[in-house]
Amino acid sequence: MNKAADELVVMGRVAIPYGVHGWVKIQTFTEAVDSLLDYPVWWIDVPDKSGTPDHWRECKVEEGKVHTNTLVARLEGITDRDLALALKGKQIAVPRSALPEPEADEYYWSDLIGLEVQNLQQVNFGRIDDVFATGSNDVLVVQGERQRLIPFTAQVVREVDTAAGKMLVDWDADF
Repeated sequence: MNKAADELVVMGRVAIPYGVHGWVKIQTFTEAVDSLLDYPVWWIDVPDKSGTPDHWRECKVEEGKVHTNTLVARLEGITDRDLALALKGKQIAVPRSALPEPEADEYYWSDLIGLEVQNLQQVNFGRIDDVFATGSNDVLVVQGERQRLIPFTAQVVREVDTAAGKMLVDWDADF
């Protein structure tokens, strides 16, 4: 069964196998490490037999736990280290309909990816290519004529319009 990519929200990725019985370590993109375990079914982005990407496959979570600040899980049908290794680097998503609505001025990272970023002086910086967390705030990776790392803070991000696909930032073009 396949699901359209726009119906899913990426919540993490498979980092590496964990042990020899098919368990995997998960890098979560959630606020709490174990939040992904709230969803009994994950969708894994695996290419189809022709190699076409964005082919999401449903995977039931058989077991999961936090182990030394990392999420580890055993997925249905993944029974040994080789099968777990084949999932390394694959994205994990859940259906958007299963997620709570974000509060005002809160966004799922996947909703920010692809937004066009412009500063107050109307200089186009490019599109958001990635988002990552630091100890103090999230950071936007904006790819245009060059890559920019822009903090996702209230002082910098002035407006987010996901419907229009745009973000306005108070950021100097020389940074």
